[in-house]
Amino acid sequence: MTTPKILVLGAGGVGGYFGGRLVQAGADVTFLVRPGRQQQITRDGLRIDSPLGSVTLPVKTVLADAVGGPYDVVLLTCKAYDLESSMDAIAPAVQGSCVVLPLLNGLVHLDRLDERFGREHVLGGSCAIDVTLLPDGTIRHGGSLQRIVFGERDGVKTPRTLAIAEALQKSVIHFEHADNVMLRMWEKLMMLSVLAAITCLFRGNVGQIMAAPGGREAAERALAANVEILRREGFEPTPEAVGHAQKRLTDPAGHWSASMMRDMEAGRQVEADHVIGFMLEKARRYGVDDTVLSFAYTHLKTYEGRRAADSKPARGSSPIAG
Repeated sequence: MTTPKILVLGAGGVGGYFGGRLVQAGADVTFLVRPGRQQQITRDGLRIDSPLGSVTLPVKTVLADAVGGPYDVVLLTCKAYDLESSMDAIAPAVQGSCVVLPLLNGLVHLDRLDERFGREHVLGGSCAIDVTLLPDGTIRHGGSLQRIVFGERDGVKTPRTLAIAEALQKSVIHFEHADNVMLRMWEKLMMLSVLAAITCLFRGNVGQIMAAPGGREAAERALAANVEILRREGFEPTPEAVGHAQKRLTDPAGHWSASMMRDMEAGRQVEADHVIGFMLEKARRYGVDDTVLSFAYTHLKTYEGRRAADSKPARGSSPIAG
């Protein structure tokens, strides 16, 4: 593979940002979008508002009934709860030697992607970025964090991953072409599940939680449990990853929170099972302290139940207004 032809599922926050930065660097990128988003991009361009440089780009878009191809890489940036419909959408593109690079939270999706497309078509990957899609279609990037970690799951650097690395090298995106991508994915989940657990459970950002009685103890307790889970799974987290997680999760000036908390506060769907539930099951399997994860999971599932109940029409009323 020389210059890869890339299909990005969606042009929301994550896919729109990373895909847009690749377009800006001259990569051959097409966005698979819904009709409304296609009209918006055709009219206004793909707009990125970022402290690293704002840009408006003309980009190629396709709808689900005209995916086209062939493609070399599909960048999969959906939420975990949309995985089934997302796999249906990209299926026409995953043909021949095409490979899927998933940038989802957690690890559960890998088994489903393997079942659907074959393990040989699925790379390992994760990303870290603070990004939001605004109502007017602008992709708002906060801060300087914008990183992709990817690689073959067996650690071998192959022509296809080297081609992806070359495309990323030409862009402003920070990336790691990892020879231990599964460890990197576990390390991200090690920190993310604690961040999601404490910010959703206590409903504040890291700094606010650190200022509250017991906040630091809860974060440190959950992180220690997650480190032990990784070891039981056969992955030894690096001292750098543990130290970074410790610093981020206990920073008294930390203004960050998990996107899951922001989704909850906006009344949106959350990835409770894919992030918190997954790690909670591991903690219980290995007899590791599950206190923080358990309370956070109960909190999130209660929210999901209330959200589902609130979305049902009242008895005797019509679901169609007007």
